[in-house]
Amino acid sequence: MTACPPTRRSRCSVAEREISLGLIGGGLMGRELASAAARWVHLDDLGVRPRLVHVCDVNPETLAWYGRLADGPRLSSDWRAVLDDSKVEALYIAVPHHLHAELYVAALDAGKHLLGEKPFGIDLAANETIMRAVAAHPELLVRCSSEMPFFPGGQEVWRWIAAGGFGRPIEVRSLFLHSSDLDPDKPINWKRRAETNGAYGCLGDLGMHALHLPLRVGWAPLDVRALLGDVFKERPDGRGGTVPCDTPDNAVLLCRSEHGGDGFALRIETKRIAPGHMNTWTIEVDGTEGSIAFTTKRPKTLRTMRYTPGGPQRWEETDLGSQSAYPSITGAIFEFGFADALQQMWAAFLDELAHGRDGMRQPFHCVTPEEAAFTHDLFTAALRSDAERSVEPVEPRYALGA
Repeated sequence: MTACPPTRRSRCSVAEREISLGLIGGGLMGRELASAAARWVHLDDLGVRPRLVHVCDVNPETLAWYGRLADGPRLSSDWRAVLDDSKVEALYIAVPHHLHAELYVAALDAGKHLLGEKPFGIDLAANETIMRAVAAHPELLVRCSSEMPFFPGGQEVWRWIAAGGFGRPIEVRSLFLHSSDLDPDKPINWKRRAETNGAYGCLGDLGMHALHLPLRVGWAPLDVRALLGDVFKERPDGRGGTVPCDTPDNAVLLCRSEHGGDGFALRIETKRIAPGHMNTWTIEVDGTEGSIAFTTKRPKTLRTMRYTPGGPQRWEETDLGSQSAYPSITGAIFEFGFADALQQMWAAFLDELAHGRDGMRQPFHCVTPEEAAFTHDLFTAALRSDAERSVEPVEPRYALGA
């Protein structure tokens, strides 16, 4: 069977607005932004388009890559120069976690809209500092980066949950797995150091991927029993020696959540050492009347099951095409990839910035600061749970909106 095109809000044609972007942190994800902006014509008319005007990175070789862009941005080694640039309307900040609080707060105080990388602070205290700045600037749009639910399968799962019809949830599993750290000879980097990544380890780096959809549909964990694994406790330092690798490589969170007053099991996994996986995002929902499953390991396939008491329990597979939240020029029968998901996320951010939440071309918006803050509440409880071998309550500091 073939998936039907997603339902979209009707829209009228409007003049295109150009939003000038600044980038702090020009590495992997910064280059992905530059690529997404350069091929914006790939998307149907949104009435808004980005222009990357200023890039900051401390590495000259990283900055040099941006000279390849046809409309070359200004290049700086000091992030303050980007904040002082009057041309910059919105910022993307992709830096190590220990820098989040300083840079995110400074960006908001400078009057810049912000799409920031997860987890919005190295720890709970840093996140609270950021949240105070968010509250102080209600005129600015602030969102957290998370692109995986923009895969067509992720959008199908979100709509399926929103439509109901699955009865009562039995269990939900949301996983984000890769295996780049299976090699013990891989030199250490900032994500493997508590000083720069934080004590959350893989949770801080990968957790939002697994939590984005559960939080968006109202399935926030109420409590958690965490199992954290530090598989390799030291790594090469790149200079002939070794240094401590002092953050968890793998995390399994066994949680309790509720839907309509009924409790169910919610299993969250984030792993840097999951042999055979390369950035695999999986979301599976088992219900009393229906189930659904999607994984980026099989990105063209959506699995669903509908059943009635006494009836057959039969999985069906639907081939997914290229279309996601925002229409693109790609033929509907073709494939979708990570670069497309990231561009879709940026379309959602710029759509909301230009038109407001109620005026968006479609309703799936980027991660809110409150959703990002909840992950800190959960991960802090998870650290306690693992240390004490206990079930810990999750006590949210902020309400999760729609």
